[in-house]
Amino acid sequence: MKRSERHHLKENELVALVDRTRDVVVARRRELMLAVTAILVLAVAAAGYFSWRARAESRASALLADAMTTLEAEVVTPAPPAAGQPAPKPPAGTYPSEQTKFQAAVPKLTAVYTQYPSTDAGRAARYFAANALATLGRRAEAQARYQELVDQGGIYAEMARLGLAGLLSGSGDHDRAIAIYKELSADPDASLPLDGVLIQLGRVYAKAGRKSEAQQTYSRIVQEFPESLYAADARRELEALKKS
Repeated sequence: MKRSERHHLKENELVALVDRTRDVVVARRRELMLAVTAILVLAVAAAGYFSWRARAESRASALLADAMTTLEAEVVTPAPPAAGQPAPKPPAGTYPSEQTKFQAAVPKLTAVYTQYPSTDAGRAARYFAANALATLGRRAEAQARYQELVDQGGIYAEMARLGLAGLLSGSGDHDRAIAIYKELSADPDASLPLDGVLIQLGRVYAKAGRKSEAQQTYSRIVQEFPESLYAADARRELEALKKS
């Protein structure tokens, strides 16, 4: 076949392909338009979602910052009033006791995780609210907040489990607390420091009267983490158990 004929044949094939493509586009124009429209709708929806998400995170962060200002405020014990004089006003931005400070912080933290529960700031607020409630002795509420974080998973779940175990131990439910500490200490993916978890586990064993298991746990800290901040405590409590 001559070169000119081959070139002509290629041109004919190209023309045929263009014609077939045009025919398909014409025949399926409605389907194509619907597909393009769907893609555009999804793109707009995604852009809208991420924009909303960014605004929500920003608002939640601002609320959390205000709550944390209260939570971290200085406690200034009021001076006794002079004879015949009214009590002096506390310095601005301070609280007369830890209790009054936490009482003021809890509603602010609650507003964050209630309005923006799925944001990072909302999860942080729930965790700090649980800690504050525990400090105030509102155990049932604190336990509920910790459990919600455990159920949600994520970065605060482990710390919430640790807080939950502390609450359970404080209320005398040592078996459930021990179960949580053991799960945390056996989890290879846990981000919590193992020596910190073990010291808590040893103390709950001791409270529960499980002396042998407490000794084993303290010994493990001393042997595996000799440079740990908890090593001295483990040695001291181990010696106390041996003498008891």
